[in-house]
Amino acid sequence: MAGMDWKRAVWMASFIALALAHEHHDEVTEEEASAPIDAILWIHMALQAAVWGILFPVGMVLGLARSKWHVPLQATGFLLTFGGYILGHSHKGRQFPHGAHGAFASILFVPILTQLVVGIYLKLHIHEKSIRPFFVKIHSLVGKSYPILAWIQMLFGAVALRGYCRGGHLGQCLAHYIMGSGFIAYAIIMAIIFLVGETWVRRSGRSPEFWDSCVITAWGVVNTFTEHRGSTWSVKDMQHTILGVLWWTGGILGIFLSRNNQRSIVPSVIIILTGWAMSSHAQALEISTMVHAMFGKTLMLAGLARLLEVVYFYPKYTPLAQSPPVEAAVESDDNASDHTLAEAMGPTKNTKSTQGPGSTAFRHLPPFLLVASGLLFMSATDEELRYIHGKGMDHVTYILIMFSMAFLIYAFIVSLISLYSTSGRNAASSTASPADVAEYEMTASGSRTPKWYARVPNAEDGSAAALRGSQNEPLHVVGEDEDDDMDETVATRR
Repeated sequence: MAGMDWKRAVWMASFIALALAHEHHDEVTEEEASAPIDAILWIHMALQAAVWGILFPVGMVLGLARSKWHVPLQATGFLLTFGGYILGHSHKGRQFPHGAHGAFASILFVPILTQLVVGIYLKLHIHEKSIRPFFVKIHSLVGKSYPILAWIQMLFGAVALRGYCRGGHLGQCLAHYIMGSGFIAYAIIMAIIFLVGETWVRRSGRSPEFWDSCVITAWGVVNTFTEHRGSTWSVKDMQHTILGVLWWTGGILGIFLSRNNQRSIVPSVIIILTGWAMSSHAQALEISTMVHAMFGKTLMLAGLARLLEVVYFYPKYTPLAQSPPVEAAVESDDNASDHTLAEAMGPTKNTKSTQGPGSTAFRHLPPFLLVASGLLFMSATDEELRYIHGKGMDHVTYILIMFSMAFLIYAFIVSLISLYSTSGRNAASSTASPADVAEYEMTASGSRTPKWYARVPNAEDGSAAALRGSQNEPLHVVGEDEDDDMDETVATRR
């Protein structure tokens, strides 16, 4: 057995040495750069895209949900990553100069090995009260960075495959890829808050627009001082710089108006103005002009959809306060309780819920349009569009390809969020129907009473006898987990 292990170790070391011997040169010949892509490189791209684009994000979500499948999935991902790395250094055919993709692949071994070592340590369950809590935080932080690292490396891979972003094109690539990725990240955060993060928003006491405005302000300051280079101001320099000014000035107003948990339309207006400005950029090619115009219109529509969502569909997030005294919980009207999932809305019979099925469907529109906007902007660099133009593809086909990709990406985003809600420690709470999960106050069939809970009768309703009529049924108020203790206390007092 020992001999077999020794031979296996030598074989692996030789294979790794052979892979590492494959070098990327600073310059390659035109023949090497235009050679066909061999099967090994295709397998490398497909494998790494599947591992980093699908397997690791799913594993991260399962880890957040404390699922038993987290460790097996991530362990499989680690093994496949090492295999993909070897394949990436073993291919023949087309050769590539040294670039960001190869350099970042080596850097990725730091978080990979960190996760592997820390994960094994945590499984030992030692040093429970000393250093283990620190390593738990490290493991969580590094794991949550995986989707970001994966996105960056896949972008670097696409750039390396086509040979883009070299020489004078680097600045445009950075602008398009960073801002486009920012729109997609914004969409992901918006979808998370919409689907599973409303409790956190209410607990924080800050509306989503407050955080939006803070990020917009910071980004605007950076953009104001980084878009102009040299002594001559071009039209695009002036446009990009004034966009930065627009963002930080509007962001300051948004922060002020969003204070005290107030929702604000300022971020939506900033998105609309940004889309209008981007749609008016003059371009060298007709296809470039059309793609930029569609990007701007899509971004404007995303801002308009967010504005309607703020004003009409979900005007307020009620903060979650501390538990009131037991006497107050029994004697006060349930509609005034800070622990119900929806805001206080007065008598049920005279009030129509602001969260009907239509509002839930509509709230998917802003994040989806932001994903589509991000992809359109990332695909609108001069090099990409010249390549598409040379292939004889028109702007309609190209734009529809980007929207098709947006559908797939947004479907994956909401699938991951749904997986978090229905796996691991959250599996027990996922037995309700999808409508119950999505709607905080859907009404039961044939009734105007909220489906998740009914008002607690009290003396003011003339129903005090009903409150005390049954000694065997405890008082239930749906809200935070801490309410369970209050419910037990109420039942005991009765």
